[in-house]
Amino acid sequence: MTAALRKPLIRPIVALLAALPLALGVAYAEDAKPHANAELKYQAGGSPLANEEMHQNINPKAPPMTKAEFDAGKQIYFQRCAGCHGVLRKGATGKALTPDITLGKGTDYLKVFINYGSPAGMPNWGTSGDLTDKEVDMMARYIQQEPPVPPEFSLKDMEATWKEIIPVAKRPTKKMNKYNIANIFSTTLRDAGEVALIDGDTKKIINIVKTGYAVHISRTSASGRYLYVIGRDARVNLIDLWMEKPDSVAEMKVGLEARSIETSKFKGYEDKYAIAGDYWPPQFVIMEGDTLKPLKVVSTRGMTVDNEYHPEPRVASIVGSHYRPEFVVNAKETGKIMLVDYKDIKNLKITTLDAAKFLHDGGLDSTGRYFLVAANASNKIAVVDTKEGKMTAMIDVGKTPHPGRGANFIHPKFGPVWATSHLGDETISMIGTDPIKHKAQAWKVVSTVKGQGGGSLFIKTHPKSKNLWIDTPLNPDAKMSQSIAVYDINAFDKGFVVLPIAEWANLGDGAKRIVQPEYNKAGDEVWFSVWSAKDKQSAIVVVDDKTRKLKAVIKDPKLITPTGKFNINNTQHDIY
Repeated sequence: MTAALRKPLIRPIVALLAALPLALGVAYAEDAKPHANAELKYQAGGSPLANEEMHQNINPKAPPMTKAEFDAGKQIYFQRCAGCHGVLRKGATGKALTPDITLGKGTDYLKVFINYGSPAGMPNWGTSGDLTDKEVDMMARYIQQEPPVPPEFSLKDMEATWKEIIPVAKRPTKKMNKYNIANIFSTTLRDAGEVALIDGDTKKIINIVKTGYAVHISRTSASGRYLYVIGRDARVNLIDLWMEKPDSVAEMKVGLEARSIETSKFKGYEDKYAIAGDYWPPQFVIMEGDTLKPLKVVSTRGMTVDNEYHPEPRVASIVGSHYRPEFVVNAKETGKIMLVDYKDIKNLKITTLDAAKFLHDGGLDSTGRYFLVAANASNKIAVVDTKEGKMTAMIDVGKTPHPGRGANFIHPKFGPVWATSHLGDETISMIGTDPIKHKAQAWKVVSTVKGQGGGSLFIKTHPKSKNLWIDTPLNPDAKMSQSIAVYDINAFDKGFVVLPIAEWANLGDGAKRIVQPEYNKAGDEVWFSVWSAKDKQSAIVVVDDKTRKLKAVIKDPKLITPTGKFNINNTQHDIY
């Protein structure tokens, strides 16, 4: 059929697609509600792999592309699509886009999906203005080519990037500063590729440390001396908090893209090991805790819980067990949870548990024994008994749970619970966590309440607080993304109160999304990031937890795109 004959068919195809099941979109949005856009924004973030050299393997059956077009398509794919569809296009949260599927659809058919999107959740990249007509055509041809494969990253590659900036022998033997280290906040300056160490007592910046791009998390060693941060570009920095001015003492790249890092917490192994998990290559690495020297690399490639092979199971989150010398490693795409015994690094013992796809983030219950992790696209929470080393439960919750670490508190009716909010809807699910005194409620959703909207990334409380805070930074409604909802945990029936955090920050124009409530050590202050664009002013807002009134606003030109904040004491002791 000629191009002239095909062109009139485009509009009928568009109408037809609205009634068809989603063939090439994302798996998690079953309707066109506004919160679906929040999920897309979160899942489709840019990947550092966009700038990596990759082999161009063009399928001879695919429509022609120049090398320049192929490279441009690769840039767009890794900036906008890989987060949902996977590095190798095998499918992740979104459907597979491999040539065996896309070649049969054809360029015009694919252009419709890319241009107009789908009611089931595929973004309208063309009509939204994100992609030009020329780019839409290019991407329709690009996804019919064989996926380019990024390079692997071996232990030898890691060793080539390893820098012990200050050797252990030359570091302080005692604390050399007067800072209240337990109340320091490690604050991600996302687009600057830095973390700000902020004194929680004085609200002053102690130091700005150069790190990898978009630090995903900060973790504190069991002793409280060392701080580990990992960027999306897989660069790990080890910061010594005992130094006169805390700064990096070692760094290393553990891969090409990453999200997670943790340290050994079991008694007798404090500060001995660190572990980092990669998005690419799909693997994790165990390192010396005080030097970052790489010791062992383990691939996560393998079978899913559905018994299908997956070539790129990303390591989404890791926690250190307090009950065994083990790391709990979560492989996103396979839905497998690995209990990694680090007693003998050379002869590593790994116990694998089946959970559900797609594992993401989670945290420990109040006793530190049970680990609860979100299988976000499956709308479930998996529970692992870290003392017994086995699965405890699989629990259905709301749409696309994203708990961060979650929130532990005593419910007035149901006893100890752990709560999660959701990206995909406005609910907060509370799960009973006491199998001894509250056996009937254990490992069930005992209560569900509605927050102000979907698009939540973090939920937070503190053992000394009566408040439960829920952010909604990815909600498309600015009133919701720029505010925070707070419940009295002893009176959920009274509903939530909304606090205008962005308004309190008193900034100029900008997105001003409110993200990640974090408590100070005493549990009487809650810190919020007011996250605007790189070229706009951002801030940290501190609220009095008891009165819910504004206490302080931290502003500084160096606070560029602040997002996650990690209090040293709370991170060290898993208080959340």
